[in-house]
Amino acid sequence: MKVLVTGGCGFIGSNVVDAYLDEGYDVAVVDDLSTGKKENINPKAQLYICDICKEEVEEVFLKERPDIVNHHAAQISVPFSVQDPLFDAEVNIKGIIRLLMLSIKYKVKKFIFSSTGGAIYGEADIVPTKEDYVPEPASPYAISKLSSEKYIKFFFNHYGLDYTILRYSNVYGPRQIPHGEAGVVAIFTEKLINGIHPTLNHFPDAPQGMIRDYCYVKDVARANIIATKNKKTGIFNIGTGKGTTTIALYKEIVKILRENGVSIPQTFDEPIRATARPGDIRVSTLNVEKAEKELGWIAIYDIRKGLSETIDWYLKK
Repeated sequence: MKVLVTGGCGFIGSNVVDAYLDEGYDVAVVDDLSTGKKENINPKAQLYICDICKEEVEEVFLKERPDIVNHHAAQISVPFSVQDPLFDAEVNIKGIIRLLMLSIKYKVKKFIFSSTGGAIYGEADIVPTKEDYVPEPASPYAISKLSSEKYIKFFFNHYGLDYTILRYSNVYGPRQIPHGEAGVVAIFTEKLINGIHPTLNHFPDAPQGMIRDYCYVKDVARANIIATKNKKTGIFNIGTGKGTTTIALYKEIVKILRENGVSIPQTFDEPIRATARPGDIRVSTLNVEKAEKELGWIAIYDIRKGLSETIDWYLKK
């Protein structure tokens, strides 16, 4: 079976590509390398360097004739979406519409979409939050993800294109870049390794920082494999169901780095403080009971195990 992964040179996308190849799938990748890195691509995958927003992407569909489209290409920064919502929409909304139209034209069997559970629900008053909670997106990035979900449902209802939407919590792990949606692990780790004092953004009345559901990228990649094999259509939260404050995350990273021989000054035991950024939300934790019940998926990695593998990757770079 052939899978086309958009954004397959990016952080999450490249890990998903690896998982597909490990399962024996034939994989093609589309990436314009605007944020993805060519070094991330698995040599067993066929890479096409092109933009999903341009007509040239149809040539890939024509040549590869994929059975599955797994869409990870995106404008991935919440703060940038606030600064330039028009560009965010150009990539995240118009890009997916083009892919959905091509999926119908070339008879794709299923469309898998990486959405955001970490941003789409906004400041939910029920935490952990279930899929049926009415989304209140607090940034253009989250709005574009919700709009994309609506287009996917339209193409299902109108054309019969099967789909699975995976609403990720805050994903972290090897190959992560600092300016993505959940880039705080990469930011803290890279700065500490390079002797730079990291900054923790928080709301004035919440000095411990935001609360997030941190999910390791290998667990997320496994969710994509299950979604590909499973015949279920719908939306599924993908996370751990557990919240971690930013300060707890920071201290755990400092601890693991020191255990690995990285010299970190005692003055770095506490991060520099700064105010929350536009688009930030206070608490985001996902209820993942539906994914466990209907997909048979559950996160395997706890925060320490995931951070340990991530830091090991950074130290070996």
